Amino acid sequence: MLFNSFEFLIFLPLVFILYWFAFNKSLRLQNGLILLVSYCFYGWWSWKFLGLLVLSTLLDYCYGFGVAAHNKRKAKLFLWLSILNNLGILFIFKYYNFFIEQFQICCTLIGVNIDPLVLNIIIPIGISFYTFHGMSYVFDIYRGVQKPVKSIIDYGVFVSFFPLLVAGPIERANHLLPQVQKERKFDYTQARDGCRLILWGMFKKVVIADSLAVIVNNIFENYEHQDAMVLMLGAVAFSFQIYGDFSGYSDIALGTAKLMGFELLSNFKFPYFSRDIAEFWRRWHISLSSWFRDYLYIPIGGSQNGKAKAILNIWIVFLVSGFWHGASWNFIVWGCIHAVGFIPLFIIGSNRKHVAEIVGFNKKVPGIREVWQMLATFTFVTVAWIFFRAKSLQAAMDYITRIVKNTAENPGQFLHFPAKGNLAFVFIAPLICIDWWLRNNERQLRMPDNIIVRYLLYLIFIIVTYLFLGETATSFIYFQF
Repeated sequence: MLFNSFEFLIFLPLVFILYWFAFNKSLRLQNGLILLVSYCFYGWWSWKFLGLLVLSTLLDYCYGFGVAAHNKRKAKLFLWLSILNNLGILFIFKYYNFFIEQFQICCTLIGVNIDPLVLNIIIPIGISFYTFHGMSYVFDIYRGVQKPVKSIIDYGVFVSFFPLLVAGPIERANHLLPQVQKERKFDYTQARDGCRLILWGMFKKVVIADSLAVIVNNIFENYEHQDAMVLMLGAVAFSFQIYGDFSGYSDIALGTAKLMGFELLSNFKFPYFSRDIAEFWRRWHISLSSWFRDYLYIPIGGSQNGKAKAILNIWIVFLVSGFWHGASWNFIVWGCIHAVGFIPLFIIGSNRKHVAEIVGFNKKVPGIREVWQMLATFTFVTVAWIFFRAKSLQAAMDYITRIVKNTAENPGQFLHFPAKGNLAFVFIAPLICIDWWLRNNERQLRMPDNIIVRYLLYLIFIIVTYLFLGETATSFIYFQF
């Protein structure tokens, strides 16, 4: 089921009513309802893959008890079983065809022709997210920061909670499970903030991201015949499309969870206001980057064994991060590009320069230096997004080559702003302005104190979102991961 669908507009109020008015007498009943509706939410897309989700949940639930054993050899055995089980599921459904095709290419290069078995299957939606939930749970038990959960229902809710099931944020057991196991009471302020997040997330997805998708798709699918100015516009438009799409999903997820009495981890903190690549990755897809930090970078040594080893570890993390997004060379190159931007900061020791302070803190406008830093970071990220959006590595290279060549051939084109740019600006400008206004707290959407103005704004957002809903509706980009 899609958040940006009429089915969800019926599903969510129905679940809310049942949750707080029919199942509110018992925590076990509430959790049972959440698990049931989460499976319905997932099964709405495809019931045949629901069994895979249930199987993955049951296996990691059982592995958790094995990992908690006092016998270290036994604990390590179950840890590896969990790793092999989750990575095996990902490999079969997401990476098998990629590796077999690369093997076939290598064989052809040495004169050996083979006809390998290629799996004709689709990637189950959300598979990268719920497998990472399971692995983090087992890892945390092995590290001694989490105890095995006795209730299979409670653990099932942790893995399958419908707001985050298909596109995150990637939760941690020690953050979400205590909320699952604790009695919840309806909180009006929490629910109100949740509704605001849902409304803003819907607006970002339906009005901004889906509208920009029309422009982006047209440009990227016909890039061979476009001028450099238009191609640059396409890259910029995609930067805001994917941000509006994914952060919109995350806002809806956080808001929906709030309606159920849960607080999820933040996934976005205005990443396009970052002043360098290191800050960007502390603000973009936060739950994934922190997952790789805690469960990959640190376990393989982190920065504890000298800078040379740390640089190698950083390369590994960014390569895996790119590969996590898709079994294609363009995603791997995308990860490498970000590694190239991050490593120099690490070498000179400035990768943690912008950890605490927010850009333009307590100022209405940023300083000139901050503007240049943000523009430079955004430009770097936007160039990398071309590899992310293109259908293949070759298409991405051709796209960039076309920009360079056409710029040299026709520099006068930059004196005239294309009509598509005006349309894109209509959707991009409000997003930048509102994000700047909200930048001090991504979870607290400030609204005017005047009740008439406030509800008028609600009404405008609802009407505009409704008018756009269904016109250019697309699936969320991160569903494919």
